[in-house]
Amino acid sequence: MANKEALRDLQVRLANRLREAREQPRQVGWLAVECAGNGLLMPLAQAGEIHPVGKVTPVPHAKPWLSGVANLRGELYAVVDLPRFLGLQESSKSGALAHGQLVALNAALNLNAALRVDRLVGLRDPEHMTMEHSDAPRPSFVSAAWRDAQGRLWQALDLAQLAHDPAFLDVAHRPQPSAIKQ
Repeated sequence: MANKEALRDLQVRLANRLREAREQPRQVGWLAVECAGNGLLMPLAQAGEIHPVGKVTPVPHAKPWLSGVANLRGELYAVVDLPRFLGLQESSKSGALAHGQLVALNAALNLNAALRVDRLVGLRDPEHMTMEHSDAPRPSFVSAAWRDAQGRLWQALDLAQLAHDPAFLDVAHRPQPSAIKQ
């Protein structure tokens, strides 16, 4: 009899916890990465799989930040050197592409692109960070800045906005016309 009551109490407690979990708003979690020494946060819901940087085939006539294409699980992905795209690094150091990780965009974003980052740092929770307010101009895909408990500043990226940003989608390198007419 006591076992039945204990089991019933356990079931009631579990049901209450599940109901509370469904009713609470879900907190956003981030994948924390480093690019050229800068901390960046990517929403977990917008990030896809993480891959080691493998063979990346260069694409002719592409902007310098488009490293090329890579085969990730049987699908071709455009590989964007994120530090270069963000202007955090002028030019890739020799062999820089061979290091780091590729963070694919979530398939729901409908863009086969992977971002090369220098280093994965781990997961971050907004409950353990403080939002920093700034009036500085920033691209549409750069959302708020956050400071962690150790005092490090992190910049949050909205990968869905990035996937629709005209500058991100414009990968073709167009030579500048000559100032001298022939």
